[in-house]
Amino acid sequence: MEKADIGMVGLAVMGENLVKNMLSKGYSVAVYNRELEAVTDFVEKKAKGQKVIGTYSYKELAENVKKPRKIMLMIRAGKPVDEVIENIIPYLEEGDIIIDGGNSHFPDTIRRTQYLESKGLLFIGTGVSGGEEGALKGPSMMPGGSLEAWEHVKPIFQSISAKVNGNSCCQWIGENGAGHFVKMVHNGIEYGDMQLICETYHFMKEYLALSTEDMRKIFADWNESELNSYLIEITSNILAVKDTDGQPLVDKILDAAGQKGTGKWTVISSMEEGVPLSLIAEAVYARCLSSIKDERVAASKEYAECKKIDKYDGDKAEFIENLKKALYASKIISYAQGFSLMRTAAKTYNWNLNYGGIALTWRGGCIIRSAFLDKIKEAYQKNPDLENLLLDDYFKTTIKDSVESLRKVVATACLNKIPMPAMSSALSYFDGYTNEVLPANLLQAQRDYFGAHTYERIDAPRGKFFHTNWTGEGGDTASTKYEV
Repeated sequence: MEKADIGMVGLAVMGENLVKNMLSKGYSVAVYNRELEAVTDFVEKKAKGQKVIGTYSYKELAENVKKPRKIMLMIRAGKPVDEVIENIIPYLEEGDIIIDGGNSHFPDTIRRTQYLESKGLLFIGTGVSGGEEGALKGPSMMPGGSLEAWEHVKPIFQSISAKVNGNSCCQWIGENGAGHFVKMVHNGIEYGDMQLICETYHFMKEYLALSTEDMRKIFADWNESELNSYLIEITSNILAVKDTDGQPLVDKILDAAGQKGTGKWTVISSMEEGVPLSLIAEAVYARCLSSIKDERVAASKEYAECKKIDKYDGDKAEFIENLKKALYASKIISYAQGFSLMRTAAKTYNWNLNYGGIALTWRGGCIIRSAFLDKIKEAYQKNPDLENLLLDDYFKTTIKDSVESLRKVVATACLNKIPMPAMSSALSYFDGYTNEVLPANLLQAQRDYFGAHTYERIDAPRGKFFHTNWTGEGGDTASTKYEV
C-alpha cells in the first residue's frame, strides 16, 4: 500500500472515530497506539479492508506517511503530548507537521509551537468539539498554530468537519495557541449554557411544579424557536427516558456534577485578562457546590424551616414564557462575555481573530451548536470591531424585550429559595454594564485610605492620579508596591 495521507497517534474513541471519518472521505491513514493490540484490532476488525496502515512504532508511523508528514495526536492533554512529541521528533524532517487535537491548555500550545518551529517543524493545536459522534460524523474544529501548516491540513480538516448550509465548521483561528484558546472559551460557554438550562429545569420543577413530561414538551417546543440548539434538544430527549420502573431516569441520577477543568481554565483566563466572565464562573462554582452532596444534605436538615417553597398557583403558561425569555437573555449575555474575553486575549497575544468565523465554526458539529450563532456571525460581519454583543442592534432589541422577564424570574427564584446563580449573574452583569455610574468610587477611596493606591477624579483628565491623606496621620506619598 502506498503511504498514508495522514498519521494518527491514539485510538481511544475520539481518535478512532476521527480515523473512520477520514477513511469515509477517501483519505488513507496510518495509525499508532501505545497499546499495540489496539492497532491490530482496528486494522483487522474495525477498519478491515479500508485504506488504513497499522504501525507499531513511531519510526514505522513516520515512514508510512506522505511528506510533508502530518501526524495527529488524539491523546490525553498535558505531559503525554510532550512525551509523544519528543518520541516522534527523531523520525521527522523539516517542514513536517504535528497536530495536537486534544483538550490542551493554550499556553502549552504556544510553547509547543515555538519549540517545534525552532526545530524546523510545524505545529497545529486544534480544538475538536462534538464528542464521539461529532468525531465520526463531523466535528467542529478550531485549528491554530503554524500558519504555514494550514494549507497542508486544510483539505482534510474541512472535509471531515461538520457542514452548515454548505459551509465548513472548521476555519483557521490564528497563530500559536489561538485554536486551543477558542476551544477553551467554547467549553466555558458550554458550562454556562448547561447551567442555564439546569436552572430553568429546576425552576419549572420546584416552583411551577411541572411534571417531567410537561417539561419535556416545553423544551421540545423551545427547540423549534430562537432557542434551537443541541443542548435544548438533548434536554428534551433526556426528560423522555424512563428507568426500568417506568419513572423518569433523570430523577434517579445523583445531583453531583463532574468537570474536567476546561471551565476553570476559562475563568482563570478571564481573571488574568481582567474581563468579567461572571456567568461562566458561576456555572463552574455551581458544579463545585453540587459535588459536596453530603454537606448539602446535612445543611438542608439544619435549615429545613428556611427552605419551604410555596408552589406557584398563577398562570403557568405566562410564567413559562417569562422563563423562555429569561433563558434567551441569559444566553446572549453569556456569549457576550465569552466573545469579550476572546477580543481582549487577541490583543494580549497578537491574534487576528475572526469572530464571525468563530461563530460559524461553532454553528455545527459542536456541543454548543445553535441557530443563535447565526445572529452572532451576522453581528460581526456587520461590525468586525464590535466591542460587545450587547451593543449590536439585534441583541439590543432582544435584550430590551426580554430583560424584564429575566428580572421577574430571578426575583421570584430569590423569594422562593431557588438558586439561580447563572441567571442572577447574567442580570447583574447587564445592570452593571449598562450603568453609567458604579460604586467603584468608594472602592477606590477605600484602597487609597489603607494602601495609598491613588484614584482618578471625575473633574480631571483620565490618567491623572490623586492621593489623599484621609486621617491626617499618613503621608502624602502614594503606594507603588502594595496591591489589593
